[in-house]
Amino acid sequence: MRPTLLFASFAMFAGSAVVAQTPAGPGIAAFADTATNLDVKALVSRLDLERYKATVKGLTQFGDRRQGTKRNRDAVDWIEAQLKSYGCTNTERITYMYPPPRDTTGRGGRGGRGGRGGGRGPARPTGSVVGEGPVNGQGGSREFGTRTQTGVNTDSMKQTDPKLRELNMEPAKDGERQEVYCTKVGSTHPDEMYIVGGHMDGHGWGEAANDDGSGTALVMELARVFSSPDVKTDRSIRFVLWNNEETGTNGARAYIQQREALQGKESPAGSGKYPEPKWLGMIQHDMMMFDHGMPGPDGKVSPEQRREADVNIEFAATSKQAAPAEALAWFFRHANERYATDYPANVGPHMTNTDSGPFQDIVPAISLRENERGAQIGAGWDPHWHQVTDVFSTFSDKDFKLGLNAAETTLAAVALLTGARLDK
Repeated sequence: MRPTLLFASFAMFAGSAVVAQTPAGPGIAAFADTATNLDVKALVSRLDLERYKATVKGLTQFGDRRQGTKRNRDAVDWIEAQLKSYGCTNTERITYMYPPPRDTTGRGGRGGRGGRGGGRGPARPTGSVVGEGPVNGQGGSREFGTRTQTGVNTDSMKQTDPKLRELNMEPAKDGERQEVYCTKVGSTHPDEMYIVGGHMDGHGWGEAANDDGSGTALVMELARVFSSPDVKTDRSIRFVLWNNEETGTNGARAYIQQREALQGKESPAGSGKYPEPKWLGMIQHDMMMFDHGMPGPDGKVSPEQRREADVNIEFAATSKQAAPAEALAWFFRHANERYATDYPANVGPHMTNTDSGPFQDIVPAISLRENERGAQIGAGWDPHWHQVTDVFSTFSDKDFKLGLNAAETTLAAVALLTGARLDK
């Protein structure tokens, strides 16, 4: 897409105020000239590799955080306490039941119980090569080259660490679920917001360090930076840590069911407070760290981050919001070029199988990932996906830097979209 068409498309989505720089802040106009927004650059510099790693590490103390367990509930409590410690004190929770009576949203993404996330899939035969050449992948993508078996590990004895095996022993129980979120309230347009999300639940008898401790930590780090008292935004930002992603994006669906109709309504009337600002866009982060390339003919993946590693920014070309979602994705890519430090970003049209799916027909929605979801992760490019090896110690600093790079990308883009600035 030519830049002029991209900007026009996104202007239709975000409103002409973005291009005019009032009241939404620099927005796309920041990419129309050569000047770097120094406030955005300063905000990005507040992200730190060791802080990011420490947050991922903190999440792994709760094992795989499988939904419906005490370790999952303890992780929700810990996330809430961390958000409050950052200054994001207006934390709230969504409470819902799992399994749900039925899916009433009619939205995209996965639904119901079981599926790839239900914990009932087959374990991965180690190094099993299932074929070469193109086949149909998820999200409308094509899988090329060597592919290996994928699935969810359900064998506790594959976890050789007895302490971690014991921590993950409690099975999921049906019943009440909760997920936590907090909000940076905009100073001039508190009635409009961007949703920034990642899912905190996992499974597979590991630590869910990458899927999705890496995305959860990213969202928490952005909440920390934006919650600093010297940071002001014109529009609001909501940081959501979804639950029940692995069972079919049930936490995201519950949020939509409970909150969609409340958008933009002032409560109490005349108060200037908007419990659910109008959704301008949804940005999801799911598996951020492992881009080691395609499996070899023997089914094995390189132990090193590949030189061509990048951040994949995906939208759903088949969604009702495809055009503005694509423009949003390219906007993020431009933010990556201007403000990220270590890895580039690429845009793809096959967003699938994550919490942005239920939003994709309602609002422009994108997801950031380590690889293309349908064509690469689904073909076995990450051998630790839902396996006992998805633990903190598996990943190198180069892996963690890829996750941090995605954080830089999202922070810069959201800062520009919301008119973020430092209160000097």
